[in-house]
Amino acid sequence: MKLDRREFMVWGVGAAAVAVAGLPTIAMAAGDPTAEDAIKEFTGGAEVKSGRVELDTPEIAENGNTVPVSVSVDSPMTADDHVTDVLILADGNPRPGVATFRFTELSGEAEASTRIRLAKTQNVIAVAKMSDGTFFMDKQPVKVTIGGCGG
Repeated sequence: MKLDRREFMVWGVGAAAVAVAGLPTIAMAAGDPTAEDAIKEFTGGAEVKSGRVELDTPEIAENGNTVPVSVSVDSPMTADDHVTDVLILADGNPRPGVATFRFTELSGEAEASTRIRLAKTQNVIAVAKMSDGTFFMDKQPVKVTIGGCGG
């Protein structure tokens, strides 16, 4: 079978349309990521301990579109003992990963704050990775009264 230029273009556009239309189906089949999946990926499956991480969130957020979140990690921030990363998650959002903060021993303190969007009442989670490969976590529930991604 010999294709002329016009037939080749029709087949090419058709193949591209099928490829693009198939991508959302593949993504939906895989399912949405969960907070547990994100933590496992971040930690590489290592044990996550409680302590050393302090997460500050409001108990009740009157507006889920802008919820203040602060995190601090108890660390001397020396070359031998410092925080390298802090992952912030919202376990009820369609995509739980909210933010990742990176630190070095030159940061002085392992503290960060931001505002996040919460889809509904849920837990906000902070997981800190230390320079020695250990992980620490804190979790706080936040009740969203209005707004957010879904109310």
